[in-house]
Amino acid sequence: MTDPLGQSQVLPYIKSLSRHGYKFHLISYEKPDRFAKHKKVIQKMCDEDAIVWHPQYYAQGKGLKSTLKQVRRLNKVAFYLHDKHNFDITHCRSYISALAGMRMKSKFGTKFIFDMRGFWADERVDGGLWNLNNFLYKRIYNYFKRKERAFLKEADYVISLTENGKNEMLSWPSTASDIRIKVIPCCTNLALFDPSKSTDEIKDACREKVNIAKDQFVLGYIGSIGTWYMLPEMMDYFKEVKVDKPNAQFLFVTGESPERLKKAAEEKDIDPKSISVISVLHHEVPHYISLMDASIFFIKPSYSKKASSPTKQGEIMAMGVPLICNSNVGDTDLIVARYKAGTVIDEFNEATYKNNIINPEAFDSQAIAAGAKDYFALENGVERFLDVYSKIYE
Repeated sequence: MTDPLGQSQVLPYIKSLSRHGYKFHLISYEKPDRFAKHKKVIQKMCDEDAIVWHPQYYAQGKGLKSTLKQVRRLNKVAFYLHDKHNFDITHCRSYISALAGMRMKSKFGTKFIFDMRGFWADERVDGGLWNLNNFLYKRIYNYFKRKERAFLKEADYVISLTENGKNEMLSWPSTASDIRIKVIPCCTNLALFDPSKSTDEIKDACREKVNIAKDQFVLGYIGSIGTWYMLPEMMDYFKEVKVDKPNAQFLFVTGESPERLKKAAEEKDIDPKSISVISVLHHEVPHYISLMDASIFFIKPSYSKKASSPTKQGEIMAMGVPLICNSNVGDTDLIVARYKAGTVIDEFNEATYKNNIINPEAFDSQAIAAGAKDYFALENGVERFLDVYSKIYE
């Protein structure tokens, strides 16, 4: 929960659901440095809605043995808490927690929601983290693909982030015809991502922090780079933007190293002074999006990305900022087209970039924000979860 994703894609949902009468016990694994820094903030957010938080130590990068130890710990904690509180439902976010949720259904009869968040095992392969030529990784992959089929079979409800992912699962011979799947994309807190709250005074203060002049064209990126986001290709696009708009600045709102980003710019013969980098808490992100004339994200297209819903898409659109993205990632390109929210590219090359330099004046920021409200509003996501919770006993 101390990671940005927990603050944007977990806590807002369960805080809202708590206000509809549901009582939550939240088990999460926390990185020690972030936990020490943000524990009090997260605890306060939980206490506001009587969410009982059970943070566990996350041993990052310690290998398979450590991962198995943490899985056993998760089972032990979940079973212990169930013995004390007799849960009705286990709502499991992704595959590792689903291992515990399915065991609890088998042992105690608790209802099991598989909130899959994407094709996790295939993501590990597509992202180069699991090499299937390695015997061990091949065994792990096959294990989780078997478990994936079991999760879909045993779940009382399945949550998919995308229609694309849902349709893919329904095409699998192993998927039962009566499976219950609800599509709920990564939603956005529109009360937070509200352009009217970024006043001129706030914008000026933000510009000063990142050393960007008011008359500069700002291409923006928010969030981590990680395995999937195509930093070299985004730099190539920015390079073409600089030809068209010489005063352009590339603003990264991220926890990534500024040195890494500036080095990536230099490798593309881009002046590193054209790169601005700042790391802020989640509630400050909207103010920096408000500085952007356009925002970009390129994601490696692959099989597993059928099921992906980039959190940043709803946040960018909510602020009325047009975006540049690529096709073949979840429902992303269909949403952009439906709401006229930006430019979608199909190929990563110089000619395509030149032909798709975004012109913000060609887009209606209010219409883009309205599209975010229609598709990504947190309230809509909460209503869909409430529907799942109410139907789970039918």
